[in-house]
Amino acid sequence: MYIHFQFPIELTDWKSLRNKLKLSFVSGVVCNSYFTKYFIDREFGINSRVLYPPVIIKNNTQIKKENIILNVGRLHVDKNGSNYKKQDIMIKTFREMIDDGLKNWELVIVVGIRSEDKTSVNKIKEMSEGYPIKIIENPSNEKLWESYSKAKIYWHATGFGEDLEKYPERAEHFGISTVEAMGSGVVPVVINAGGQKEIVENGKSGFLWNTLKDLVTRTNNLIKDKKLLEEMSIDAVNKSKVFSGERFCNDLKNLIRQ
Repeated sequence: MYIHFQFPIELTDWKSLRNKLKLSFVSGVVCNSYFTKYFIDREFGINSRVLYPPVIIKNNTQIKKENIILNVGRLHVDKNGSNYKKQDIMIKTFREMIDDGLKNWELVIVVGIRSEDKTSVNKIKEMSEGYPIKIIENPSNEKLWESYSKAKIYWHATGFGEDLEKYPERAEHFGISTVEAMGSGVVPVVINAGGQKEIVENGKSGFLWNTLKDLVTRTNNLIKDKKLLEEMSIDAVNKSKVFSGERFCNDLKNLIRQ
């Protein structure tokens, strides 16, 4: 029997006799990223293995690329009003880029929401008014892949401004949407945190950023340098293949055989 962790957790009673007995029947512990592994190993005093999840790509190459910066994610606002996925931060940053002279580009925010999230999504809609920003709520799978196929640049900011050593769950534990974007030829410009830095090879298949100034600088570099954007798009597609379903099955078979 194997235990698979998809996010960092903290168990206050894992050292109890009952839980130790349970762990004695476990053949191994598997994590979805080295980011998750770091916290799981520290919590349990073990040496887990990493098995990246399979990511299925459905890119439509018949769709022409447009000047779109894309972000995909759930809308997650806690009771204190903190937005873990940072859609508000990205909207604010893009607005500033437009105010500074950026023309002919659009920011598309694709969000998964629940009925209770309506107030929160209305807030980011209000932030977007008067700017080339589109909010797409709960799209169909076809519409989602259409968005990936159209976009040129992918933004991700989950974990920005958070104490990730204390609250690692506030970062992206792996980053499936980033891989999906890359598989569609969208160049990622994503935060240097969580599982993102295991997906993107900085300066080759995309860019990692630490500050919002970095985010703007790297994005502008891609916008102004068509050749760089095209080269990174090709590298992004190639890197996404590392996380294919075939690779996952082979890694899983090797894991079970050991």
